[in-house]
Amino acid sequence: MPHPVPWTPVGQHALVNIRAIMPELRPSERRIAELFIADPAAAAELSIHEVADRCSTSTTSVIRFCRTLGYQHFRDLRMDVLREVTRESIETAGLPEASGDIDQNDTLADVVAKVSLAETMSIADTAKTLEIEALQQAVEVVSAADRVDIFGVGASSFVGDDLQQKLIRIGHAALNWTSTHSAWTSAATLNERGVAIAISHGGATSDTVEFLALARSCGAATIAITNHTRSPLTAHADVVLATAARETGFRSGALGSRIAQLMVVDCLFIGVAKANFEQSMNAIRRTYAATHRLAGPGSLRQMDDA
Repeated sequence: MPHPVPWTPVGQHALVNIRAIMPELRPSERRIAELFIADPAAAAELSIHEVADRCSTSTTSVIRFCRTLGYQHFRDLRMDVLREVTRESIETAGLPEASGDIDQNDTLADVVAKVSLAETMSIADTAKTLEIEALQQAVEVVSAADRVDIFGVGASSFVGDDLQQKLIRIGHAALNWTSTHSAWTSAATLNERGVAIAISHGGATSDTVEFLALARSCGAATIAITNHTRSPLTAHADVVLATAARETGFRSGALGSRIAQLMVVDCLFIGVAKANFEQSMNAIRRTYAATHRLAGPGSLRQMDDA
């Protein structure tokens, strides 16, 4: 079994990095991470001993947590967290004020504020996390592919459907599979001229991991779109496009993860379209004309496709 790709910190974006490594932390270190995520401004004001006490752990665990994030000293982590808190206050200026996770006592106004904040920051954090070099590699392999197979489970499948429609719109052969067995069957027929794209927030969904592994074993180029760059999925990916979603307690609703994945898909699509600009623009004009001609003037279908 291949090992997941090494995780490296993203610049000085401490909170983005903490969320990225959360799934793989030891219980003691996870408690420290949760303290910083819950109230980063307050946590950054604590001493190393106070953090250890609040998290029922040792200062050794706090130091280990810092070094996992790439810091030699606790004070450096605190400084980066405070900088990020300041930057986020600027980025979210104008949004409704919101704090904490969604709970049953929230009003609808609270829900709007918290969802808008989580989704806005998921996009902003993903923009920081997404490596341009990796995106360029993905653009090149998709542009050159004879066929692109896409697979994800649940909300990730809807994101795959969006990517399929976008690629088809510019003349690329793309298939988004909603059935696991169909996805595996198709992946088994890929070769070095094909590309497999797997979408998974956690990167641990076994069906999605098997899809990418099978495609790679058949010679296809493989791309993973995921929030966790050291997940089982990335062990089978030639290219990893990382998201940095902020999920609420309603994780099953796939709020931040979906919006972050869609942003990455949009960047990939536009990159592929630009790689062969004239052909893409001609295809868009032809598909636009076809849908409007067949739908007829004034129809609902025409309005939906406009």
